[in-house]
Amino acid sequence: MSDTPTPMMVQYLALKAQAGDALLFYRMGDFFELFFEDAKLASQVLDIALTSRGEHGGAPIPMCGVPVHAAEGYLARLIKAGCRVAIAEQVETPEQAKKRGGSKALVARDIVRFVTAGTLTEEALLEPRRANVLAAVCEVRGVIGIAACDISTGRMELEECSEDRMGAALARLGASELVAPGGWAQAPFEAIPREGHEFSSDGGEQRLCGIHNVATLDGFGQFSRAMLAAACGLIAYLDHVGRGKLPLLLPPVARLGEAHLAMDEATRASLEILGSAQGGRKGSLVEAVDRCVTGAGARLLAEDLSAPLTRQEEIEARLDLVGWLVGDALLREDLRRILRALPDVGRALGRVVAGRGSPRDLGQLRDGLLGADALARHLDGQPMRPPLADALLPRLVGHDDLVQLLACALVQAPPTERGQGGYIAEGYDPSLDQLRAVAKDGRVAVAALEAKYREETGIAALKIKHNGVLGYFIEVPAGRAEALTAPDSPFTHRQTMAGAMRFNALALHEEASRIAEAGGHALIAEEAHFEELIATTIAARNAIADTALALARLDVAAGQAERAAEDGWCRPIITSDTMLEIEGGRHPVVEAALRAKGERFVANDCSLSPRDRLWLVGGPNMGGKSTFLRQNALIVLLAQAGGYVPAQSARIGLVDRLFSRVGASDNLARGRSTFMVEMVETAAILSQATPSSFVILDEVGRGTSTYDGLALAWAVAEAVHGVNKSRCLFATHYHELSRLAESCEALTLHHVRAREWKGDLVLLHEVTGGPAESSYGLAVARLAGVSGPVVSRAKAVLAKLEKARAETGGIAAGLGDLPLFAAMAEPEVVAADALRARLEGVDVDALSPREALDVLYELKRLMKE
Repeated sequence: MSDTPTPMMVQYLALKAQAGDALLFYRMGDFFELFFEDAKLASQVLDIALTSRGEHGGAPIPMCGVPVHAAEGYLARLIKAGCRVAIAEQVETPEQAKKRGGSKALVARDIVRFVTAGTLTEEALLEPRRANVLAAVCEVRGVIGIAACDISTGRMELEECSEDRMGAALARLGASELVAPGGWAQAPFEAIPREGHEFSSDGGEQRLCGIHNVATLDGFGQFSRAMLAAACGLIAYLDHVGRGKLPLLLPPVARLGEAHLAMDEATRASLEILGSAQGGRKGSLVEAVDRCVTGAGARLLAEDLSAPLTRQEEIEARLDLVGWLVGDALLREDLRRILRALPDVGRALGRVVAGRGSPRDLGQLRDGLLGADALARHLDGQPMRPPLADALLPRLVGHDDLVQLLACALVQAPPTERGQGGYIAEGYDPSLDQLRAVAKDGRVAVAALEAKYREETGIAALKIKHNGVLGYFIEVPAGRAEALTAPDSPFTHRQTMAGAMRFNALALHEEASRIAEAGGHALIAEEAHFEELIATTIAARNAIADTALALARLDVAAGQAERAAEDGWCRPIITSDTMLEIEGGRHPVVEAALRAKGERFVANDCSLSPRDRLWLVGGPNMGGKSTFLRQNALIVLLAQAGGYVPAQSARIGLVDRLFSRVGASDNLARGRSTFMVEMVETAAILSQATPSSFVILDEVGRGTSTYDGLALAWAVAEAVHGVNKSRCLFATHYHELSRLAESCEALTLHHVRAREWKGDLVLLHEVTGGPAESSYGLAVARLAGVSGPVVSRAKAVLAKLEKARAETGGIAAGLGDLPLFAAMAEPEVVAADALRARLEGVDVDALSPREALDVLYELKRLMKE
């Protein structure tokens, strides 16, 4: 067999070269086919059959395929598995191909788009309650620029930060896909490398001006060179995956880093804000808080929790709106009822602008904008509206002309596909109505012909049917076909089937032609109207997107109010000082989990101030120390996100940065052990925390030897107290740290209460003042099911160790005589080293071979001295 590839395979290989590392979906009729390594990978991920087709290089060509009509489901699974997919469609009809190159001409195909994790717009591929963010990052003159957008809604944000804050900024975004210049040493390891020239600040400015048809970006805000360079890289990638067709991009918004509470990746993971440690939304903060009734509201809530505010007036504005709805249960229910019935306006608009819109999307925009107007009228009549509600009202209205157009043009429930027509309403276009009437009359005539032919032939089973290949035809059982096959019969044989025969007739052919012609013209007319409606909608895209965002903000406020009403959450008092006073604080996730089991959560107080800013918290494992630490961090986060908090009362001085070093785990991908991860996170806290920060630390130093661990915990506590001066909750099992209360004036001792009763450990989960009496380690081990002999042996060993500690003063002996961390300003004096000093004084490049030999002898003599 010849190794010469077929024309089809030549075309496929050329397209695959363009697709690069993406899987190539090659359109063949009603299937997308995959070949070679793509087929092997896809068959494994999708669990579909792997077959072969022909040969290439003397070996069978692996092949698999998926139906076009079901492609979205398969794409979703491939994207979830981390694949990128290039879609190669037929870009001409078989008739056009024959006209171009003869009867054997191959239909032209081209890649029409790339489907990637960050560029999805299809409803079936997106999670309704989660934003799908694409981000680009680059560096310009030592400044990091970040551009991010959710192309399903068009929202685009630009920001800049220092290199040490890049990780926190990217963690906040939680991008599904990230692009960065290839060869950039600081690029995140998960970033997709792109050509460096795509990240140009001048190019970014030009592209944004072109997209929004403006001469300058000044009307949108002030954007730095780093921001514009990142925007250029983002748009270039979108241009690449869309093959020249850009999605919906709203005017860019400059995000100021100091306007939001900073949290690094470790803190976000520790607090389980958007996802739990087990993966997924279940067990996360957002799941415990989310009472939104729309997908857009849920996405905005997640954004609020990811980027809490630091400006008091903005926080108070959100709290005023939530408080207004907390105080009026009937209004809240009315608002949520209206919102619940609305479609996802933002994502419908995204599909329309991206060129993937359907009649159903236009119908959703019509219904959504109509609902927004009804909501505005309802709110407009309410007394004592807060300022934020007044600011949102004008953004809900102003679409009367578009809504009227869509209401007149579309049927009540437009279809998802437009290929069969039927979505333009009757009465909108009289000529279209006439074409439909012709087609309808033709179908009536066909029904009359069917009755006539039955009477003429005497065959009661005779039927007139239709399919896409034959059009209209007459079908009779094979055993009754004699009357239609007679020489003088007016019927023409078309096809013989198993058990049936198919025929045509002149009258039927004429009616079928009339129906087909009228139907074809009707489809063309509907398509023209669809394009007009799309163009009109796109022209109003910015105003529609603004309405979608206003609806989402109202949904978030109503959802926050509903959550507060459910469990008696309180409105926090926000101040500009460094106080943190929480009475009866609770952990929202843990409380919900306990309630599901019929158990009660024990609330606790926390009071930090400049004179008492570091709490050293001891007590047994499982006693609730970690929960106590996290719940206070989450209360701060919820308050600054503009919501009520799970407490009896809360007074919160604004926090600029939130740090959580709780429950570290190893990171094998980066070659880091658990202890290394802990130290990296601790180092970040010590270098970045300020007096306005809030820090929670749990078991610092537990991943190494007792002496090393205690030394590190001691030094870290001193540093946070005396250098960073942050508000801090520090949980530990090192009882020796209690001595710090003698030298650190703003450090106080606390513990979670526990008691042993008749040999059993009773955990009270209450935080109270004073040092812990014991860690109750052996009791916890017994509670966990450790065997009796092991616990008994441990008790004997413990008795020996405690006796030795009593005799020697223990491992903390002498620590009280150490000077405080803050007082140790002088660096260690390094002993003089003559060899090092001589080496540092040698100019290697200036030495001749002889001089180099002399220096070598001299160094050897110094080494012996």
